[in-house]
Amino acid sequence: MSSHFLGQSVKLENVYIASTGTTCGPLEYAGPLGSCFDKFFDDYHCGESSFEKAERKMLRDALDICLKREQMKYKDVELYIGGDLMNQITNVHYLAREIPKPFVGIYGACSSFCLSMGVASLMIEGGFIDNAISLVSSHNATAERQYRYPVEYGVQKKSTTTFTATGAVATLLTSQPTNVRIEAVTFGKVIDYSQEDPNDMGRAMAPAAYDTILSHFQDLKRSFKDYDLVVTGDLSTYGHKILKEMLQRHHIDVVHYNDCGCMLYDINKQEVFQGGSGCACSALVTMGHLYPLLKEKKYKRVLVVATGALLSPMMSAQKESIPCVAHAISLEVV
Repeated sequence: MSSHFLGQSVKLENVYIASTGTTCGPLEYAGPLGSCFDKFFDDYHCGESSFEKAERKMLRDALDICLKREQMKYKDVELYIGGDLMNQITNVHYLAREIPKPFVGIYGACSSFCLSMGVASLMIEGGFIDNAISLVSSHNATAERQYRYPVEYGVQKKSTTTFTATGAVATLLTSQPTNVRIEAVTFGKVIDYSQEDPNDMGRAMAPAAYDTILSHFQDLKRSFKDYDLVVTGDLSTYGHKILKEMLQRHHIDVVHYNDCGCMLYDINKQEVFQGGSGCACSALVTMGHLYPLLKEKKYKRVLVVATGALLSPMMSAQKESIPCVAHAISLEVV
């Protein structure tokens, strides 16, 4: 196998996207990309008795939609890899009780989408398996309850706050050729710029996105101009601006760049503060919106850089700073 690490990146030859399934909550459906998603729920409980069970419901439905498109069953998939934002990645683990195949839980906070896609891609490229499912989810009410305050408290939000996306995405990767492939993966380093505010994720994560983007370009000898679009995961409006300033300060020509947190919602009309965040944010935009555009050959190559803040409530209470990471995948039309 010719693939090997080039710095932090790996060039891939044999990893393709076979199908995907996307589910979302009410605000995501009401946003500018709502029609791109396979299924939506009009309330945060999704017909369940708790927000955590609701998130699990979205995961299960996304997985069922993904497999149904390929007329496959749970047992037909060799490996499942997934993550969410809850302690002990609770929701994917509880869903995995229903899956009669090996499951690997991963955690990269909001970067878990690209992390799970990247790990699955290496397993397939290495010839160890022929297919794998990436599973990620997030839910506004479960994340707010864990990291900040339960939504029922009605706590006043800071102007720098991002809004955790409610949704789930399942993606089937395969060694069998399709018309869209994952042609490169870049794994990020953990970056800490001494930011301590859990209500200012954009500022904390922008340096990690900057580092991974530069590493990806250096490893593969590319620039923004080699992509029809480069998207970061969930820096939202504030972090998006900071990242652009960092890149331009170092004389990098920033073109064809956007952020999934800015794309998922209509920030001028929806009450989402700076924009979207959460595992589902980059996953919904990528697989619900960008993947179909690649299939239609409206884009030829897209770089997705999912960002994650690796904080915990315990460490925030101890006034620790917030380490962050960003992982990237490059999607290309065959």
